[in-house]
Amino acid sequence: MTFPRSLDVLIEQPRASFIKRREDGSIDFISPLPCPVNYGSVPGTRAEDGDREDALVLGPRLAKGTYRQLTVLARAHFTDAGQYDGKWVCGELLRPGDRRALSVFFSVYARFKRALNHARGKSGATRFEGIELSPHASTGAE
Repeated sequence: MTFPRSLDVLIEQPRASFIKRREDGSIDFISPLPCPVNYGSVPGTRAEDGDREDALVLGPRLAKGTYRQLTVLARAHFTDAGQYDGKWVCGELLRPGDRRALSVFFSVYARFKRALNHARGKSGATRFEGIELSPHASTGAE
């Protein structure tokens, strides 16, 4: 996989939010856990599902609508109803605790999203597949 050094990211859900919205503002999913990062997207891109590519922003809570250019630290691999739905992980530093928090969150998120997809009549696997570090990533020791 090729990792960009940086991406322009638009924050859609501040850190600790429970609600994941679609681009049109409608509710897509209510998470059983608060999101440990700011959840956003990369304007001008399209993912396999037709939405903009997702971006997860480490660090303090940012207001909805915040727009920043950020360093790409990793890629969270996720499949949703059989479609790849990877998420860029951006920020200044990716600590081991950040990786653990993302892994726990998306493992739980996948279980609940799988049930929701079933209720919506969607087939195909829904699963978290791990985090791949960017060759440009700064990581910290804990």
